[in-house]
Amino acid sequence: MIKTIVSILIISAVIIALGSGIHLYKVAQKNKYEMSKYTLSVKPNAKTGRTLVVYFSLGGHTKAIAEKIAEYTKGDLYEITTAKKIELNTAFYAKARHQLHSKQYPELKGKMPDFSKYDTIFVGGPVWWYAPATPLLAFLEKADFKSKKVVPFSTQGSNYGSFFVDFERMAKNAKLRPSASFNNVSGKYANEQNNKIISWINSIH
Repeated sequence: MIKTIVSILIISAVIIALGSGIHLYKVAQKNKYEMSKYTLSVKPNAKTGRTLVVYFSLGGHTKAIAEKIAEYTKGDLYEITTAKKIELNTAFYAKARHQLHSKQYPELKGKMPDFSKYDTIFVGGPVWWYAPATPLLAFLEKADFKSKKVVPFSTQGSNYGSFFVDFERMAKNAKLRPSASFNNVSGKYANEQNNKIISWINSIH
């Protein structure tokens, strides 16, 4: 009986490992194909006017993208922060999923930015459970963009899920412009990632 249980556990572990390996391979191939579109250098030519870049970042990837956007648009940065620090522990994923389902988003810290100063507002965050991160949703609940041009962007491991559908639904009085999603790619694609960001920004009017 014990041997049977052990065998089942071993087989299950092998299947899970194999599935994970296949998934990671597919993601790597997808990233390689996506980045192959941006091998040619592009010069920044932003036409976004006075620009604000709003972002929430937990692992640092969204922050890096936001900083590049601010650099290429000569824009200001505004970081969404929570009143209580979010810990990346074993309970994190279950808590995030509960917040998404219950729509009980975390309390934010600090004042909302003054949108009246800007022509274009980039707003981005990571994907959690195939949806916008809950602090970003909390921000969108409070924000009224008052007919400003709003440009959403997401960061994720492989799939942005319903991020942009949810964003559009919650972005009050926003004039949405073309969005962009950014997978967590390795450093070897740094130039391609920059070219993608610049190409996207150049397309926004």
